[in-house]
Amino acid sequence: MRFKIGDKVAVLDDAISGVVESVNGLLITINSEDGFSLKFEERDLVLIREEQSEIAKKVIVSEKLGLKTEYHKKGKLSRKKKTKDLIPAMEVDLHIQKLVKSTRGMDKYDMLSFQIDTAKHKLEFAIKNRIPRIVFIHGVGEGVLKNELMYLLNRYPVSVSEASYQKYGMGATEVYILQNKSV
Repeated sequence: MRFKIGDKVAVLDDAISGVVESVNGLLITINSEDGFSLKFEERDLVLIREEQSEIAKKVIVSEKLGLKTEYHKKGKLSRKKKTKDLIPAMEVDLHIQKLVKSTRGMDKYDMLSFQIDTAKHKLEFAIKNRIPRIVFIHGVGEGVLKNELMYLLNRYPVSVSEASYQKYGMGATEVYILQNKSV
């Protein structure tokens, strides 16, 4: 880069700027803003086309006018939302009242077996149809259904976590089905 006398320049590795006084080959003499004459090699200087304050004025004016600025903030990358947040989860309510019309003639073991069988069928349905997440609503209670559900889920390629407390409260488990993308 060739500098001319009168060009406004800044030093790369220092907080010094000034105006070019003389050019002698690759050695440039500048008059700094503090009034000192300093010599630098051409590779250590950079030409200043606009003052930083002028750039800031343009940004402020364009923001007031509602125009888009040419200057981009560095470091902010747009991130894609995760697909798990976009796709709604399949919800399975395992409360016995939601599964059968009447529990007459069923003891606690029969009810628990029916709930676990329902969970197993829904999980296999989700795996077969490539549904990525399921929320099993089991309720709080004594924790027997939750423990049996965890035992069932340990036999499948899934990731298990607590479901959203805001949406489901304490009695729900969220299951992410681990699937190969290529299949």
